[in-house]
Amino acid sequence: MQFYQKEIQLPEFNRGYYLITGILLKALPELKNIKEGQFQAFIKHTSASLTINENADPTVRIDFESHINKMIPENMPYYKHNYEGADDMPAHIKSSMLGCQVQIPITNGKLNLGTWQGIYLGEHRNYGGKRKIVLTAFGN
Repeated sequence: MQFYQKEIQLPEFNRGYYLITGILLKALPELKNIKEGQFQAFIKHTSASLTINENADPTVRIDFESHINKMIPENMPYYKHNYEGADDMPAHIKSSMLGCQVQIPITNGKLNLGTWQGIYLGEHRNYGGKRKIVLTAFGN
């Protein structure tokens, strides 16, 4: 069995949803050495998330941002954790709802995603900074 692990730093993104599949694959070219296995991407932050969804139509990412902001609005009077601004607590809730990792099967050296699937970064802060992601791939 082969194991590969790498920590990468993404460029800074504005608030929103971004297709990052290509960035992750470029950072871990060793994936091609695995015939059957698993790939995991884990984000080391509590105000951003990773998720899998539509990779073709960019309006899906716009709709994600619009809808989640209605579900989890800023400036709610019951928020206590607001030290870093109005987007602080909502970003933590969004991150927990969507999750901090994705796991995908590897088949013949490639991520075994569906035709229209891609990996998204959900940046939930107005100015979140450069996010760190740990990539792990293992298998035969």
